[in-house]
Amino acid sequence: MKQNVAIIGAGITGLTIAYYLKKNNIPFKIFEKSPQVGGVIQSIEKDGFLYEKGPNSGVLSNLELLHLIDELSDQNLSIEIGNAFAKKRLIWKNNQWHALPSGIISAIKTPLFSFSDKLKVLREAFVKKGNNPNENLAEMVKRRLGKSFLDYAVDPFVSGIYAGNAHELIPRFALPKLYRLEQDYGSFIKGAFKKAKEPKTADEKRLTKDIFSFKKGLSSLPKTLKSIIGKENIILSCGALNVQQNEKQYCIQDEIFTNVISTIHADNLPDIFPFIEKKEWQNITNTKYAKVVGAAIGFKNWKGIHLDAFGGLIPTKEHKNILGILFMSSIFKNRAPQNGALLNIFVGGTQHEQLAELSSKKLKKIIAKDVTEMLQIPDFKPDLFELTYYQKAIAQYDIKSEQRLIDINKIETNYPGITLAGSIRDGVGIADRIKQASSIVHDIISKNQSPE
Repeated sequence: MKQNVAIIGAGITGLTIAYYLKKNNIPFKIFEKSPQVGGVIQSIEKDGFLYEKGPNSGVLSNLELLHLIDELSDQNLSIEIGNAFAKKRLIWKNNQWHALPSGIISAIKTPLFSFSDKLKVLREAFVKKGNNPNENLAEMVKRRLGKSFLDYAVDPFVSGIYAGNAHELIPRFALPKLYRLEQDYGSFIKGAFKKAKEPKTADEKRLTKDIFSFKKGLSSLPKTLKSIIGKENIILSCGALNVQQNEKQYCIQDEIFTNVISTIHADNLPDIFPFIEKKEWQNITNTKYAKVVGAAIGFKNWKGIHLDAFGGLIPTKEHKNILGILFMSSIFKNRAPQNGALLNIFVGGTQHEQLAELSSKKLKKIIAKDVTEMLQIPDFKPDLFELTYYQKAIAQYDIKSEQRLIDINKIETNYPGITLAGSIRDGVGIADRIKQASSIVHDIISKNQSPE
């Protein structure tokens, strides 16, 4: 049977899947309800500022991402690696910023962690590994490193990446690499040292974990993919979509497909696939998403503190309204006018959802108060102040994740040709999305190869 693939959603996952399908000469069509591609990845140029409405950067963390960027390098897609400031991360404690330790000396001197917890780190290699696969992140960190590490390193990190709660996230799903360090090596520290000593290929040595973007913003990536895919293969503004089962094939808008790949939010899936009983969706549609509001704030003449870091994160116990501030103009070029500054602030998350439901007027006032205090701005009169609301920003990998993944597999098994992709599994970062897309296309090719 000749393959013909339908992709629902033109975010970075759907576009990357389409790119690899085209590369392998497999016919496809993308269906997207909005009038543009890219999903939440949207870069905006306004009044001399270049800011992001969704993700602000990516991390060079897997080979699939590197290979895709390599392949697109002849398409005028110019990657930009964050400068040296990007390696410095600030944490707010007792009304001032402190740099996260980057070495043994700074770890000993930092006021972020208690003396007893600093000693506990020295004993971390001898702490017995956990035997509860559903232990939450907070419990794991307290057990191995201590409460101050949870409060002033892990908690703000979780707020920055997941807009989530360390007491709810399960490392086995949310941070599988960290989980495997303990399970495989018995220790975070021993595991990190041993993995660092393992021989690496030339490609693996390029996995620097550096922060990256593109010279024209992150949306350069979906725009480049769109140009390669071809607009004739993308249906935008398609409105309500409905997949009908037709024996072992599927029908969308009178066209027959052998495969249907969904990359959309979990709660929209039952309407897209009406032939699948709603009870089969229950553990998938109850996926929890963090509500987040992103604020882009630009100053053409910056008068606050020196922005010599990637940005600052605010621990929950410091009782501030914002989750973090990214100093975008300090880590990437041409994000603000000369002598100016571009900041990205995040509000809401699973611990402060009520803030993400406030009106823009009220929220701007709250943000202005925290930013003015924390960055010592003498007169808060920004030249740019834009808010973007996301009611379903980031999927949470909590205790319900295991059953969600089991039921995703059941549906894919019971309805051959259907693939449920996107952030409901395999991680939430840009690199995770690209790795997932590459794996999906590889599976389609391997499962449908004709016997010799």
